[in-house]
Amino acid sequence: MIIAEILSYPFLARALMVGFLISVSSSLLGVSLVLRRYSMIGDGLSHVGFGALGIASLLSLSPMAVTLPVVVVASFLLLRLSERRSGGDSAIALLSSSALALGVAAVSIGGVNTDLNAFLFGSILSVSKSDAWISFGVSAVTIFSYLVFYHQIYASTFDPVFARATGMKCERYTNLLAVLTSLVIVVGMRMLGSMLISSLLIFPALSAMKVAKTYLRVSVIAVAESVSAFLIGFILSYALSLPTGASIVIVHMCFYLLMMAAGWWMRKARTSV
Repeated sequence: MIIAEILSYPFLARALMVGFLISVSSSLLGVSLVLRRYSMIGDGLSHVGFGALGIASLLSLSPMAVTLPVVVVASFLLLRLSERRSGGDSAIALLSSSALALGVAAVSIGGVNTDLNAFLFGSILSVSKSDAWISFGVSAVTIFSYLVFYHQIYASTFDPVFARATGMKCERYTNLLAVLTSLVIVVGMRMLGSMLISSLLIFPALSAMKVAKTYLRVSVIAVAESVSAFLIGFILSYALSLPTGASIVIVHMCFYLLMMAAGWWMRKARTSV
């Protein structure tokens, strides 16, 4: 079987594990981000990551060492911008496009090397043992935090005013969400690249919302959809020699269309009863 063949290669087995963990983590975070209307943050952070990667390459610095702190700081800035009542989306777009322009300029000056190309567009071969351990740590922290603070995240997502009235420090959980999102994006860049990583945050949540109405069901279906899309995309990329990141996103797109059709059929069935 093709799965056994994939697992026979250590680097593919590592990539499979990393992708599985990142898929679970990103789908959980994506539900809260989409419900809070913070979807632009994921896309903005990926562009900021691109700019940081370009500068790191130009200065011959470690991509991970430069990208991680820059994206974490940018997540807080983008979060504050998104909370503005007017001009928030415009400010995020300006910051994202500026970071993207800096990255393009840095790449054009310094040239594209193998490591930078892997971060930009994703590469199975670039997943090392250290990347696997880092992804395991980030995913463990993300899943643990989500489970432990599930009720706080739920309350601050749906009714932050009431949550604050009860004494809950909503800003703490919002900041936690921003940090975890930054970590997942930076780690996930190795797999999908900075150009496609934001799709792991958005597609599962949007797909799940087409067929589920409660927060818990949306979260569960989002995880199932994300893991399924990754596994199918991973296998297709191996079997057909396609780019892994693009294959996974295409499968996500297909799942979204299927769930949109399923949601329409479910609504029609309810109204006809």
